[in-house]
Amino acid sequence: MATSESVTKTIFPAQEAEVSQRDLDWAVVQKVQSGNVGAYDQLVQKYREQIFSVVYNMTSNREDASDLTQETFIKAFQAIARFKGKSSFFTWVYRIAINTTMTFLKKRSRRRFISYENIDEEVSNSEIFERLTAKNQTEKGALINELQEKLNDALQKLSLKHRTVVILHEIEGLEHAEIAEITKTSVGTVRSRLHYAKQQLQGYLKDYLG
Repeated sequence: MATSESVTKTIFPAQEAEVSQRDLDWAVVQKVQSGNVGAYDQLVQKYREQIFSVVYNMTSNREDASDLTQETFIKAFQAIARFKGKSSFFTWVYRIAINTTMTFLKKRSRRRFISYENIDEEVSNSEIFERLTAKNQTEKGALINELQEKLNDALQKLSLKHRTVVILHEIEGLEHAEIAEITKTSVGTVRSRLHYAKQQLQGYLKDYLG
């Protein structure tokens, strides 16, 4: 007979894996907090690509993204003594990255462009872009160029808070609850912002979608 523990593992394998991952990160954090500074490199190596990805999608500049990624991990290291493990390290460092990047964009008043280097993977699950990608192969090259331009123009018109949730959900693939932790808002607020952002994008792209 299956035990309750085995049943739980069968029903919630992803949740269990997530908890285990969080525990592993917390163990490394505690090593760093205890003076093992070298252990921090494990966390940097583990999350550097993900942090770079979200920052690059917000800045569309590899040099800026590289600098901001480095700044994010420096800030996280400087603050790690205050990290209590109430959220996952992943969520915590993502929040630092988002805040660091938003501060950078506000100070520089930079126009933000979104990256579509891997357009098929990035937009495959997005309702907004389904019609834009529903073209045959012979039209693909021209479509990608046109899509890049139209979406860049449309996304610029969103506020930073709305662009952020679009990037985190549509491009980075984060769940509503993860975005809520990162942005320090409620799940309801995240959903509301996503809904509003999609409506705005559809309005901006109405002529192109028609």
